[in-house]
Amino acid sequence: MRGPIAFCFPGQGSLEAGMGREIAEAFPEAMEVFRIGSEASGLDLQHLCFEGHEDELVDTAVQQPALVATSLAVLAALKARGIEPDYVVGHSVGEFAALAAANALSTEEALALVRERGLAMAEAARERPGSMAAILGLEDPVVERLCRQIIGVWPANYNCPGQIVVSGENPAVDECCDQAVDEGARRAVKLRVSGAFHSPLVAHAAERIKPAVDRIKFNDPSAPFMSTVTAKIEPAHRMAGLLVEQLTAPVKFTQAASELAREGVRTFVEVGPGNVLSGLLRRIDSTAKAIPVNNLASLAKLEDELATT
Repeated sequence: MRGPIAFCFPGQGSLEAGMGREIAEAFPEAMEVFRIGSEASGLDLQHLCFEGHEDELVDTAVQQPALVATSLAVLAALKARGIEPDYVVGHSVGEFAALAAANALSTEEALALVRERGLAMAEAARERPGSMAAILGLEDPVVERLCRQIIGVWPANYNCPGQIVVSGENPAVDECCDQAVDEGARRAVKLRVSGAFHSPLVAHAAERIKPAVDRIKFNDPSAPFMSTVTAKIEPAHRMAGLLVEQLTAPVKFTQAASELAREGVRTFVEVGPGNVLSGLLRRIDSTAKAIPVNNLASLAKLEDELATT
């Protein structure tokens, strides 16, 4: 008995040149996602994902819809093969893909919202510049204490034990990195992002996206949705508020994945480009299986894995 499966959807930073192309060329359902997504977002997502250079995709306003479209194209291939999730979870912008995977909103709605989110976050980052950094090798409470002591920096992503991303004003993030190393951190690495996401500095982005989110009528999810804002299973009536709150709230991926493990999930399928979440999941729960799916070979590997469990 294999137990329940959670589909996990990656966030910003998991981009790859050519992402989604192989899957889309093999599955008409996946290619249709790029067509629908391009119409909904006003971007040529097929060109951007299949042929765009990483330099084009780094732009937050472009990267977010490109990532979510790729995740939803891979999802379409999984569903075409009869593989469905028992739970869904997303890291930051991946929550929009997770909700679409659970049929809480449509592909069109998800990609239109994500385009608006990306534009809002890029604008907020220009208005109030900031940065983010990964603190590696410190316990969560130590990093939280540093953030309380230094004005202008906040915990942003709880990625896995021993890895927290902090976000805030540039001098405050630099000071946090220096103090983290003094406290014994293995490394403190500035991230290649355009703003202080998941912090109060991007509050204007939350205000801008709220009217668009409020217009959506969220359906009851077909698979339970594990929020990375609250690290709890959340119902349809809470989704709009959480999608707004997540812009300034920390991503509690460690806590959400741990809750899914307590729910009995032993297999986590990373749906979309890269394998960042699979690496994090193995550090969160070394006994769980974490399987990234982003091309035909990895899809076949997942099918073999599920057939033998």
